[in-house]
Amino acid sequence: MKSSSLYLIGIVFVIVVFGVMMLKGESYQNNSNPTGEYREVILGIKDFNYYPNAINADVGETVRIKLDSSVTGCFRSLTIRDFKINKYLKTSKDYVEFTPSKAGTYGFSCSMGMGTGVIIVK
Repeated sequence: MKSSSLYLIGIVFVIVVFGVMMLKGESYQNNSNPTGEYREVILGIKDFNYYPNAINADVGETVRIKLDSSVTGCFRSLTIRDFKINKYLKTSKDYVEFTPSKAGTYGFSCSMGMGTGVIIVK
């Protein structure tokens, strides 16, 4: 009986943490784009991963990422830790936007880490 109680507590904990992450991520958006110009990237799903799973960008270039209708489940919750982005993209009109300030390779994933990719900034 104790192990089933611990199992139930663990499941509730995971659900609560996921819910908090979703709510917290909704409020973040990096709006450092005074010109209004941006590179738009639309991600889909191919072979159970984001496609394309490599995004190229330049330092100082604003990047806007949207998800197409093939993206479902936790893959709709896009996380880019280096840019402090964790947002659930409910529709194809929703997006995340950021402007990288230094070169490097930055990972992105769904909220559960199942789907992954990289942003390569030159």
